[in-house]
Amino acid sequence: MYRKLGAIFLAVLASQAQAKVDSSQAARLAQDLTPLGAERAGNAEGSIPSWEGGVRPPAGYQPGMHHPDPFSGDQPLFRIDAQDIDGFRAKLPAGLVDLLERHADYYLQVYPTRRSAASPERIYAATRHNAEHAELIENGNGVSGAVAGIPFPIPQSGMEVIWNHLLRYRGEQTRIINNQAVVINGRANLIKRDRYLLYVYNRTGMTPDELGNTLLYYRYQVTAPAKLSGTALVVQDPLDQVLTTRRAWRYSPSDRRVRRLPSLAYDSVQPDTSGLATADVVDAYNGAPDRYEWVLLGKREMLVPYNSYKVHQQGLAYDEIVLPGTLNPALLRYELHRVWEVEARLRTGYSHPYATRRFYLDEDSWSILAADLYDARGELVGLQESHPISYYEVPMFNSTLETLYHLKTGNYFVDGLDNNEPMYDFDYPMSPQDFTPQALRRAGN
Repeated sequence: MYRKLGAIFLAVLASQAQAKVDSSQAARLAQDLTPLGAERAGNAEGSIPSWEGGVRPPAGYQPGMHHPDPFSGDQPLFRIDAQDIDGFRAKLPAGLVDLLERHADYYLQVYPTRRSAASPERIYAATRHNAEHAELIENGNGVSGAVAGIPFPIPQSGMEVIWNHLLRYRGEQTRIINNQAVVINGRANLIKRDRYLLYVYNRTGMTPDELGNTLLYYRYQVTAPAKLSGTALVVQDPLDQVLTTRRAWRYSPSDRRVRRLPSLAYDSVQPDTSGLATADVVDAYNGAPDRYEWVLLGKREMLVPYNSYKVHQQGLAYDEIVLPGTLNPALLRYELHRVWEVEARLRTGYSHPYATRRFYLDEDSWSILAADLYDARGELVGLQESHPISYYEVPMFNSTLETLYHLKTGNYFVDGLDNNEPMYDFDYPMSPQDFTPQALRRAGN
């Protein structure tokens, strides 16, 4: 299957935009840059340390456990709330400033910076190869010359930076049982899902020919509440979603039918989110980049969610995490990190609730940690945050919890609540045949 798609994909490659760097630049990934392209050194003030290879799991950790906090002894350096926000505005996303000003009881606890992100050695090696071979194609809607690893560790444009996020390492195959919460008028409604992800791009031994135009496969089945139990979805995600449209099917237990969804991309609404989340806000941003102009604004130091082990801990009641207006600030951790700042500006002729989006990407992992969302009038309307941890057993650095705040209404959406569920299984057996309409029908019977 992979080879057939590869032949089709390679046959239609058109104009290419130069993106690869020469060998002398690529050599920096073993010198002043980390293997994924971050600045290896700390900052001049010493408030950001040097990168030393990531974090080691605490003593006693075993795969399958909820990941214990390796920095549990850290104490907050300071606290920020609406009363003393003025001295920190330059280091905070605009949406986070707005959230603090709207909620008098909300605050940020800022901890020492710990550069804990790490990936497997094969991802580092692939990134080094990609640096000299990866190119944007199809006006930036696809990538060639890369497989596994970060495609553009020394980026030259906003488009390259967002592709680094889209293709960053998130394991090979993962079964996840967790919950999402829709919070409307202060009341939270939870949906529990059994989720399966097969990351084709990152699989061990994958080659460009085998990869073709396949990025990942995704499937979930709702297990609670009872009125939605059995509802299921499957998604086949291409690498270039302009060349090949994302395909999605949904199974409804009420009529025992599988239906092809006409669209599950861009501004189409995610199922079961009460209209609070568009398809492209999953993982902070996903899907084709073609409807936006991507402007690289540079790199800056910001206070962002990081090392969020406290909110990840096993046994926390979900109503202790999800409060009426915000997540529980006592469970969140913020640190000072260097981030890439990219602004996405909606192209003429397209519509989206978010005409401008400003993303802040972690230099060490290429994860989007926060995003400011603006409507067509230029008004700030939303804030996204991703609260990451290191999954030691892989290893990878990724969000344990994601939020999308609707600043004007006070409603918000949360995804990733897993404190009372089994921990992720990064070795669960699966294949592309598990992500078809037929697989949905089998699961529903």
